[in-house]
This record gives sequence, C-alpha cells and structure tokens, in this order.
Amino acid sequence: MKDNLVKDKSFKFAVRIVKLYKYLCEEKREFTLSKQLLRAGTSIGANIEEAMGAQSDKDFISKISISYKECRETHYWLRLLKDTDFLIEKEFNSILSDNQELLRIISSILKTMKEKVSN
Repeated sequence: MKDNLVKDKSFKFAVRIVKLYKYLCEEKREFTLSKQLLRAGTSIGANIEEAMGAQSDKDFISKISISYKECRETHYWLRLLKDTDFLIEKEFNSILSDNQELLRIISSILKTMKEKVSN
C-alpha cells in the first residue's frame, strides 16, 4: 500500500515539476536553475520505480536512498527559485508542501527498511 502511495505521489510530483519547468522557461526565461530542478524533481519517482524492481532489500534501500537525496535536492532548488524571485510565495508553498510530504513518506520507508535489514 505504502509503495503504491509513494509511487503515485512521486509521479504526480514529477508532472508538477515538468509543468513548473515549462513555466519557468517560457514565462520567466529562467533556464539554469529550472533545469537542475527538473533533473532532481523527476529523478525522485524514477528511483522509486527502480526500487520497485529491486533485486534485494539492500538494492531497494540504495534506490530509495537516492530518491530521498533527490527529494532533498529538489527542496534546495525550490527555495533558491523562491529567494531569487522566480517563484512567488503562493507557487512556492504549494509545491513545497508536496515535496515535504514526499520527504516524510520516503524517509519513513527508508527507516522501516533499514530496521528490517538490521534485524
């Protein structure tokens, strides 16, 4: 159940990131930071998909760990875009909320799996 939840939420988040990237390029004429955001924000779900096909618990933990790191990096790029006035507060808060939710879910999965492996 949790795996499907994180898979679905990370995919929907990636769609939001792609749309935000298009907006930043077309409307704000920003290409550098937005490209970093696109790479990190879409990588979250891609690594979760890879984790679903993991060959072992260790492999699963590795992929979920990468997904967690990409989620943290996405958080950084979002803050930078807001603080450099490419995103207004409302836009930022909306997508940041989704990012933080993903961080909590992925962190919980990671903690559970690490506990399982260590027992």
